[in-house]
Formats: sequence, C-alpha cells, structure tokens
Amino acid sequence: MKAGIINVTGYAGVELARLLARHPEVKLTSVTGRGAVGQTLSDYFPHLAGLDLPIEPELSGSVDVAFSALPQKVSAEAVGPLVKDGVRVIDISADFRLKNVAEYEEWYETRHPYPELLENAVYGLTELYREEIASARLVANPGCYPTSAILALAPAVQAGIIHSDIIIDSKSGVSGAGRGLSLTAHFSEINESVMAYSVNGHRHLPEITQELRRLSPSADIAVTFMPHLIPMTRGILSACYATVKDGALAAGPKGLEELRTLYVDFYRNDPFVRVVTASPMTKHTLGNNDCIVFPNLDLRTNRLVAIGCLDNLVKGAAGQAIENMNVMFGFPETMSLEALALYP
Repeated sequence: MKAGIINVTGYAGVELARLLARHPEVKLTSVTGRGAVGQTLSDYFPHLAGLDLPIEPELSGSVDVAFSALPQKVSAEAVGPLVKDGVRVIDISADFRLKNVAEYEEWYETRHPYPELLENAVYGLTELYREEIASARLVANPGCYPTSAILALAPAVQAGIIHSDIIIDSKSGVSGAGRGLSLTAHFSEINESVMAYSVNGHRHLPEITQELRRLSPSADIAVTFMPHLIPMTRGILSACYATVKDGALAAGPKGLEELRTLYVDFYRNDPFVRVVTASPMTKHTLGNNDCIVFPNLDLRTNRLVAIGCLDNLVKGAAGQAIENMNVMFGFPETMSLEALALYP
C-alpha cells in the first residue's frame, strides 16, 4: 500500500516518516515540505537514512492514504481535493475535528474551506470510534492535549459517576508548538521555567468539551482547561479533576477499587491505553504510542483525580494517525507501533 505525507518537514510529519519506515504493509512513496523542496528526505533528516524520497511541493503519483501534517487553516485546503478524488485522508490538524463549523471559525479565526466534509469526518480517537474509523474516508486526528484528557476522563464520564464541572490541568513539552520560531520556545525563555498559556481559552477546549459531551449527551459538561509549557522536548501529562456523585462509588478504599475496575474494563480491548495503579511520568511514554491512565480518588474530598500521560508526537499525533490507518485498512492496530518507551 502506498502512502504520502503532506508537510513532512514538521515535527509530526517527520515522526510519521520514522514510524512508517518500518511498517511492513505500507510504502512511503511521496512527501511534501514547505521549506525543503528539492532536497531528499534522508539528507534533510539524516536519522531517516535510506528514505531517499525527494521532498516535493505537491504529492506525486497515486497514493492509497495521505497524511496531512500541515497546520490548521491550510490543511483543509490541501486535503479537501484529495478526499473528493477518493483518497483516504488522515488529517493531523484541527480542521475537521469540530462538528460545528461556526465554532471552528470562531476559535480558529478563519472560514472553513470545506465545511461540507465536516459531517462525515470521523474523530480519530481510536479507542472511542474504532468502528467508524474502519470505514472512514476522512479521519480527523485528535489534538495531543485532548487525547490525554479525554482518555483520562472517558470511563468516568460515560459511566456518569462524576459531576459535570471538570478541571483539566495539562503540562506539555515544547515540541507541541511545532518547528516554527517562537520567542516563548527559545531555550533561554523556556529553560528552568514553567508557563501557563492561553489562560482565557485554548483552541483544544471546544474539542475536549465536544467529545466529553458525546460520551454523556444528557450531562451539561463544563470544562476548565489550563495548559502549561515546561522545559522538555516531548510529553504531555494531564491531571483531570471532578467531584464524584454521591453514592456513585462505595465509600473509602472500596470506592477506589471500583473506580479502577471501571477503567480496566473500559479499556480492556485497547492495546495502547495502560491503566496503572501508580502516578506515571512522561518518560514512561517517550517515543511510544501508549497513553498511560492513572485513575485515583481523593478520599478526603470525594474527588476524582485522573491522569493521562503520553508522547505528544506519537500517541498525540503521528502514532495515533498510523493507528487509525491500520484500522482503516484492516491491518493489526498495533502494526509498526509496538516500540517500548525510551527510559530514562
């Protein structure tokens, strides 16, 4: 099967190339880049030795699947014609995640060039939409923050054991901001420092809210989402808080046991979600496609504390995209994604 990557020169794009290079059923045949046209992939990224594809301005030849690693606003313009031509597309940008076009245009401050594709685009959180992804023509890969938060909260929200007021406190490495130059991503700015940003509303907030509400349509889910930038390259850790409904779980340690059983049962058939009994750290997911979920109860306040931890460039972007591709084309879901984390 032939695959193409649009914008291979970004962090998500080059991670896609790295993971696809060892996929036994897929051959990467075409890549594009906005700043390296004419160079070969292996020259531009020496760690991809052996991938001697030319970086082109547009995809060339026919492909069975196209991945877009372009930023929002321009990604839809690139993939819309491909979808209309029958190519199956996985879009890593935010352009097809939100079902409400007005909400998209408000948060991303641009008109959507292909609003007619939103209805049939499938949100690519594999654990929740595996059946729909299998037949999808267009998959909207989730954001990295939403993946960590939704997977941490999904079992509790769907089971209806928590109240609707939810707080999500997330920490991310600098690669989540992409390869573009930014003052806040300079070494001297980020090193030995932590910064909360988008304090009045991050663009991933409506995506998180949309998906949590789909898990529990009758609940009026309200989310406070606070992202932070911390001095590391990769990784996201999201700590999620919500009050448990009276009587939803047994009192005391028995309630904690019930909570963990709920989570283990929910993710029993999901190879990339690991429910653990000790708080994880981002190094536990470095370079692999796992999301580690740690559900816990603060017994003093009757509050759920659910932690989701992942590599923002793998499960939060390229790895999840390949996981979705595997489902779309009937390959084993774990194919080319079996690597263990790099530790320490």
